[in-house]
Amino acid sequence: MSERILLIDDDPDIVRFVTTNLELEGYTTKSASTAEEGFAMGVEHPPDLFLVDLSLDDGAGYEVLARFRTNPSTTNVPLVLLTAESKVSDIVRGLDAGADDYITKPFALEELVARIRAVLRRSNAMRDLSPLTGLPGNFRISEELERRINAGGPVAVIHGDLDNFKAYNDHYGFMRGDNVIKFTANTLLEVATAVGDPDAFIGHVGGDDFIMVLDPELVEKFCEDVVDRFDDGILDFYDTHDALRGHVELLDRSGERHIFPIVSFSLGVATNDRRRFTTEWEASAIASEMKEHAKTEAGSSYKIDRRTA
Repeated sequence: MSERILLIDDDPDIVRFVTTNLELEGYTTKSASTAEEGFAMGVEHPPDLFLVDLSLDDGAGYEVLARFRTNPSTTNVPLVLLTAESKVSDIVRGLDAGADDYITKPFALEELVARIRAVLRRSNAMRDLSPLTGLPGNFRISEELERRINAGGPVAVIHGDLDNFKAYNDHYGFMRGDNVIKFTANTLLEVATAVGDPDAFIGHVGGDDFIMVLDPELVEKFCEDVVDRFDDGILDFYDTHDALRGHVELLDRSGERHIFPIVSFSLGVATNDRRRFTTEWEASAIASEMKEHAKTEAGSSYKIDRRTA
């Protein structure tokens, strides 16, 4: 499906030139000649990108930019300004109001297309980042797994998640739980850097689940260091009396008291050292299976699949 662009410009020549050429570049383009018309169209059917003429009558370009940025349905849609303004202060005003880029009239078509592609590329990349950890999300994880498996080189896929995390969240609240998730993400990133794999990939599936892709020769060292660093740091996220006794206590709906150990981290590893992966789904399933084996042990641990078939 082609990416959709909404152009808001009151110059019919510019509209005709831009829409015709963007259509030739493969984009689906609609246009509006006033700020009100453009805003209504943008809110009803949000496009993938806005092109807004900053010099619409009576400052309407700034106004519609501000309205797009405060409307829930369009606040995250990237926006490029078309401007005849040469004053730096006017351009800065537009960028400060939320524009992602600008291009000054008259412009070359090649430059306009290049800027649109760059803004859309950045937007698509940001859209698949976890807002909590800043790590790649499900789309990028799937893409990376598919790329590595299809390449046929040595690869290790790791699935990790936290144990007793729901009890921690219930006891301390989601804001402190979010801090544990961030700590986990930072631990994974720091260890990946420390073990020296320049192609290491760390992704955040969501919640307390993470996917890592590494060189099989480094994966055991990676898992050992992750477990050590995680266990060294996790007690900092507990109140002192809970940390000293090594658990938290929760009451269920019937008033019965339950004890939950300190949060730990379980990792399962699938590698193509001894078997060949036919799809990324197979590698992911084996890593998840090994993670469940790791969860049967108390505390943080990891399990590596060493089967040949």
